[in-house]
Amino acid sequence: MGLYILCSIIFLLGVYAVTAKKNLVKIVIGLSILEYAANLLLILIGYRTNGEAPIITPASQETARFVDPIPQALIVTSIVIGLGVTAMVIALCIRLYEKYGTFDVLVIKRLRG
Repeated sequence: MGLYILCSIIFLLGVYAVTAKKNLVKIVIGLSILEYAANLLLILIGYRTNGEAPIITPASQETARFVDPIPQALIVTSIVIGLGVTAMVIALCIRLYEKYGTFDVLVIKRLRG
């Protein structure tokens, strides 16, 4: 239960960074924290204490404590998609900095150039 609370604290930290900060780099870091918190939650859902790999053999049919492989596959996919999204957002931040000379969202809104 403590790990779920820690996961929710990490998620709320990411939400705070996305909503309260005005610097684009800090917002991107907040988005990454949100992504990692969601990945951690999915991994925690699929975890079983003393679980085995889901490979069925005659010896393992006695113990039915298999770890669920679906969340692990989803997380691998999520990491790859998150990497692509992060690269795109960082490239967008670089282009905005080249055009406006700042990472501050409020200054970029005022310039309208």
